[in-house]
Amino acid sequence: MKRQLFAATSAAILALAIACPPEAPKPEVAAAPPAPTVADPSASSITMAADPTALGFDTAVFAKAKTDLEADVKSGTIPGAVLLIAKGGQVVDVTAVGTEGPRDADPMTPETIFRIYSMSKPIVSIATMQLVEEGKIALEDPISKYIPEFASPKVLEKDGKTTRPAAREITVRDLLSHESGMIYGVFAKPDHPLGKLYMAAGDVRFDFTALDLSKAIAGLPLAFDPGTAWNYGRSTDVLGAVIEIASGKSLDALLNEKIFAPLGMDDTHFYLEADEANRLAEAPTTLKAPLSTPKIVQPMLSGGGGLNSTTEDYFRFVEMLRSKGEYRGVRIIKPETLDAMLVDQVGPTVDRKAWFYGPLGGFGLGFGLLPIDMKDPAKGNVFSWSGYAGTNMWVDPKNDITMIFMIQNNETMDYPMKLREWVYGAYKNPAALAPAAPAAPAQ
Repeated sequence: MKRQLFAATSAAILALAIACPPEAPKPEVAAAPPAPTVADPSASSITMAADPTALGFDTAVFAKAKTDLEADVKSGTIPGAVLLIAKGGQVVDVTAVGTEGPRDADPMTPETIFRIYSMSKPIVSIATMQLVEEGKIALEDPISKYIPEFASPKVLEKDGKTTRPAAREITVRDLLSHESGMIYGVFAKPDHPLGKLYMAAGDVRFDFTALDLSKAIAGLPLAFDPGTAWNYGRSTDVLGAVIEIASGKSLDALLNEKIFAPLGMDDTHFYLEADEANRLAEAPTTLKAPLSTPKIVQPMLSGGGGLNSTTEDYFRFVEMLRSKGEYRGVRIIKPETLDAMLVDQVGPTVDRKAWFYGPLGGFGLGFGLLPIDMKDPAKGNVFSWSGYAGTNMWVDPKNDITMIFMIQNNETMDYPMKLREWVYGAYKNPAALAPAAPAAPAQ
């Protein structure tokens, strides 16, 4: 496992062009070696930019981010945090403040392990699309093909008591786009009739498998007809069970084989390995609801929220996304497949009253498509998702920027807006600032 401490380094590389005499014969060139199938996990993914200002960033904003986060540590809002911002794969800022826990003197670093909760969803979604590429599963497959208990779904009527047959079955696409009709019982209001059914079915249990949970949910009515509305729920947990069946492998083994090992993400697991436990970040002691306990291995492998990872590891994943499915020569997914995942599924016929961002943005196949600037949607979208304990990530294709933010606090809600200020507050596209090329002389 990785144990290296992060060191901010930069290097300038001088390229020398050597002219060969024209009469010299061309030497035979050996065939290029095949592309590597595994990225080196011992080599840091964090390559620091020599000059962030040359890439369009005002470093005074990074200093403000550090000051703001240090103030939050001092106030007890968070024990510590890690913020990473990169452009074109070059890291322009890593801010690590505080410690790994309120009773832990170890400082936060890019190797600190965090519960990433729903930032598991993009990973499981990528694994699903890998299986689509391999022909082992199809987006329009009814999930009853893999879990028969989902055949003949019913929809709960508005009275909260009666049901009717659903217009159609749930598909794999519905799970990826959160248009399945499933909900989260744990996040429903206490008197929500469907929420009560979910809780009784084991919505928050970890002592049984994702397939067990899926079969229990399959016996419950849906909140709406599949494909007609967006609603956050257990879709990706069920998706995890579906791809276990489609692949014939457990979810942890599948993700390790298809994503973690190839990318060198050797600190990303559902449950911590013995030598990782001392690097787990903890939340403030004041939280009303405790966070999960990944040091204790349980049967549940939650595709929707069960993974733990580091900033360094997750940066490998977002860099793969930024590079159209490839990281340092390791191809994870085809560019056209990733492009398909970034097509908004919340079209004009889909009810979006439960969508977190109202009329703004949308949702693709496993990613939120969120405005760079909530006040000016014309600036474009990032593709992104966050986690229950405050973690966040995004990839900005327009500006070639990636961001990862790691904390452990499920009761603070203002960081998403602060992150936009810290990343874009003084960013200017260097291409737009470059002087115009001189006009060609008249002939």
